[in-house]
Amino acid sequence: MRIAVVTVVMVMCATVAHADVRPQRDFNLQKFAGKWYRVGLAYDSPKFVPYRDKLKASVGIITVLPNGNANLTMWDATPAGCRIKVYQYEKTNVAGQFTYFSTRHNMVKDITVVSTNYTDYALVIKHKVFHREYTQVALYGRSHTVRNSVIQRFRAFALSKGFSSDSILTPPPAENCPPSASGH
Repeated sequence: MRIAVVTVVMVMCATVAHADVRPQRDFNLQKFAGKWYRVGLAYDSPKFVPYRDKLKASVGIITVLPNGNANLTMWDATPAGCRIKVYQYEKTNVAGQFTYFSTRHNMVKDITVVSTNYTDYALVIKHKVFHREYTQVALYGRSHTVRNSVIQRFRAFALSKGFSSDSILTPPPAENCPPSASGH
């Protein structure tokens, strides 16, 4: 009984903490589709600290599915080489908010597109509750570089969500990931 009450309280607190995150007004998935580079990341997981200096900008392609869901194909440069993952984002009843099932953590996570102009940048927040509440803020750009004003907006948003300056990164581009031969 005690565990159930604690779990309910944790979920309620996480919902309240996440409730202030609103998606892009009039979000348009068709305009959001296409190639994006993850050029900024705010993440405070203690397990992530040893990898901070090794992080490279990732490349992803959002593909809209006929049912209104989307797939994100993401290439990440890792010490073991260039890794590809496909995430299946399911639409919710709120445009700009999605869920996906994380096979790594065996749980559903929330994705919200907080702000985008569709042609240059997007601020995206990923939220989950897993032993404690975790949030990740990502800055995406249509190219490897974004304007300094966009980076400052990303930093201000991450700081407003409780991230320390040390947990906010703007990694360099990855070399040959995805491999040039892939055509992406």
